[in-house]
Amino acid sequence: MPELSRRRALTAAAALAAAAGATTVTAAGSASAVTTAGPAAAGAHDHGLPEPFDEVYKGRRIQGRAAAGGGHHHGGGHGDGYAVFVDGVELHVMRNADGTWISVVSHYAPVADPRAAARAAVDELQGARLVPFPAN
Repeated sequence: MPELSRRRALTAAAALAAAAGATTVTAAGSASAVTTAGPAAAGAHDHGLPEPFDEVYKGRRIQGRAAAGGGHHHGGGHGDGYAVFVDGVELHVMRNADGTWISVVSHYAPVADPRAAARAAVDELQGARLVPFPAN
């Protein structure tokens, strides 16, 4: 039996991945079934913004809305054009590739949407004031 080289292993892996992708598309049956897989499957390329919100959570006012100018960073920002505020101070949020959201306050705990990120930040702050985070 010939020795397995890195090139042969990579070629075999690519062929298997291509075959698996073709099987998945064929199993889905139609393009509409593939495109309605949900927000997690769409990932960061789904630019549909979450619904705006404005509420009081644990005595703190949290707000979320489309950001004017596409976000606070050059070229759209990490929040995909969405801004979140706690008591009027911007809470920097970022959408992950899998569709979850994180904030500068609760960076290691992904949540489903910006409202949940604002609530998690309020929980983490435990009554402390959110200090403005300087953007680059």
